[in-house]
Parts: sequence; structure tokens; C-alpha cells
Amino acid sequence: MPCPALPDGFDFTDPDLLRHRVPFPEYAELRRAEPVRWIPQPHGVAGFQDDGYWAVTRHADVKYVSTHPELFSSWVNTAIIRFNEHIPRDAIDAQRLILLNMDPPEHTRVRQIVQRVFTPRAIRALEQRLRDRAEAIVTEARARSGPFDFVTQVACELPLQAIAELIGIPQDDRAKIFDWSNKMISYDDPEYAITEEVGAESATELIAYAMNMAADRKACPAKDIVTTLVTAEGEGSLGSDEFGFFVLMLAVAGNETTRNAITHGMHAFLTHPEQWELFKRERPATAAEEIVRWATPVNSFQRTATQDTELGGSLIRKGDRVGVFYAAANHDPEVFTDPEVFDVLRDPNPHLGFGGGGPHYCLGKSLAVLEIDLIFNAVADAMPGLRLAGDPDRLRSAWINGVKHLQVTLG
Repeated sequence: MPCPALPDGFDFTDPDLLRHRVPFPEYAELRRAEPVRWIPQPHGVAGFQDDGYWAVTRHADVKYVSTHPELFSSWVNTAIIRFNEHIPRDAIDAQRLILLNMDPPEHTRVRQIVQRVFTPRAIRALEQRLRDRAEAIVTEARARSGPFDFVTQVACELPLQAIAELIGIPQDDRAKIFDWSNKMISYDDPEYAITEEVGAESATELIAYAMNMAADRKACPAKDIVTTLVTAEGEGSLGSDEFGFFVLMLAVAGNETTRNAITHGMHAFLTHPEQWELFKRERPATAAEEIVRWATPVNSFQRTATQDTELGGSLIRKGDRVGVFYAAANHDPEVFTDPEVFDVLRDPNPHLGFGGGGPHYCLGKSLAVLEIDLIFNAVADAMPGLRLAGDPDRLRSAWINGVKHLQVTLG
């Protein structure tokens, strides 16, 4: 039976909807009445030759889809739930070279190689440099007079520096990486006046840059992570093109998502001042996980059914697209007590902000948590009286829960 509170034509991937809000009331209605529901779309509007997708909104169902890649493929239609309606199919298929859009066993092979980047030892080696960088970022922001944009002055810098440090991008080139990654995800937003073609060109430039890095290391090996990834013998190394697509994924998954988690986290603290006071006083180790749950920077990804299967009482046909809505799962009252409450002491916190488990669980989770901890400790030390100076200016996107600007001022 249709959900009476969901209007006809309502689409959870409508970028104009997400430009204004995350649809939590509608998620709640689906979780209650129809947790796996067919969402019709005008034919081809998402870039696929179909008429809609299944919306999965319960925590348990999102986890099920995520942990059964043999039933729900990332490769068939990629993990991106909505492209521009005019995108050619070969442009979608080209994205299958990104780890995010692979299925086992190829996904398993590539992930086993690239996870060397995120070993506990590698992350520990970065910690002091990132702590110093976080403190420098906040000190520079504090020196400004009057209101400033928290996104551009604070949130965007550390995630970019972390990824650049991780794979050894020279300091002089880091601004280019930031610019390319911004353009790749911002083509839906009119502020940037960026077409999908410009986004594709930026992706090509970033891949070419990374491929050149790989070629240089193959010719002249160094004691760095790029050399480790591209010069091992046999199946243990990445080709130059594979390394290029890996860096492209990092630029979005490691940079954009962590930046938005930090921005949403700051907004949450400043609109829940009792939580900000608690954080400044106690610095709880649980804070970063609650910030990610609350922010859920990736609102949704998709899978495609590889065979007829039942989920949440609905029959999904082979070839149907299935949207897994992490923001809905992260507010499921069957899993979280008072999910609408921002609580940095929440423990346990089995949120799906890093994915629903399975092969695509976030490789860089430990790095993201470290970055969030470092930046908020630096802000609490240097700018404890920070206050909002305006409402968040949200990104127009079909799947990123992004904030472009957040004006703040020192107390």
C-alpha cells in the first residue's frame, strides 16, 4: 500500500530537494510503512534507461544490501544513484574502473593492494603532521577579523592535506587536487556554473596527474606509498591507470566527505551549545563517530539486483536499481535511541556513515576519524567561543549531503 504521507512524484535523489534539506520526515514514513519502496522517475532522468529505483531506508536492510554483493552489484550501473539525464552510457561504464564501482573478485584484488595505504602504522606516521596542520589552519582562521566561511577557511584544508600527505602529492600541487575534486561533484550546483563536461574534464586531469606519478615511481622508485602500490611484482601492484582511478576516488571519498562531516559537525555543535560545552570540557573519544552519523556525508549510493530477490517485503527484479539511503538508516529508531538527538557521548553507535559493511566499507575510516578529532580539538583550543553568523548554504547534489558555505564568527 502506498505511503499516504509521501507525495506523488517525490524523489529522494532530486538535487533540488537535497539543496534545501535531507528528507528525514519522508525517510521516517517509509521506514514505518514501506521500508523498501519503488520510487518512480521520468524515464532516463537519472542517466539510466529505466523508470526509477527501490529506496531502502531501514538500517538492517541497508546492511543486508551492502553485505551481499552477489545479489546487489556495484558494477552493473555503478554506485552513483543519479547522473545527468544526458550522460552517455559509455561515460557511466568508464567509472567501473573506480574501486567504488567494482564487485568481487576484482574489487577484492584491488582493495587488498590499496589498503596498504591505510594501515595503522601509516596513519600513525601522519598523526603529528596532521595535528600540526590542524592547529595551523585554526590559528590562521582565528587571525581573521569579522565573520568567515568555516568551509573554505577550516573544513576543506585538513582532508585535502591528509590525502596529499598520504600519497606524497607536493605542496605546490595540492590546490589543483582540491579544485579538480570540487568540480567533479559540483556540476549539479548552479553557483559553480560547472557543466558535467567540465566535471569529466577535471576527472581526466586528476587521473592523468596520478598516472604520471605512478609512471615516475616505476621509473625511479622512492621510499613512499606510491612506489609500494605500483612497483610490486605480479598481482600485488596497481597499473598506472588503476592508480589514477584510486587517486580520483580518494579525492572524493577522502576529501569531500570528510570536509562535509567537519562542516556539519561544527554546525551541529553550534546549534547544540550544550554539546559544544561538553566536548570542550571532556573531549570524548566518541564524538567523531556521532559527528559522522549526524552528518552522513554520502546520503545514498546504489546497487543493481543481479537476480530476482525479496527485501523488506518487496520483490526486486533482476536489473532493478536499489538505493541504499545511509541518512535514513542512521536515524532508524530500531537501532538508535533518540536518533534525532545529537549526542557526542552516544555509545554504542553502529551508524552506517562509513558504509553498511561488506566489501565497500570505507577504507579510510581511521584516517577520517583522526582528522575529525584533530580539527575539533584544535577549534576547541583556539576558538572556543565560535558562533554561527548565518545558515548553512547547502550543495545542490543528488547524493552528497554537502555544505558549500557556513559563516561563523569569533565570540
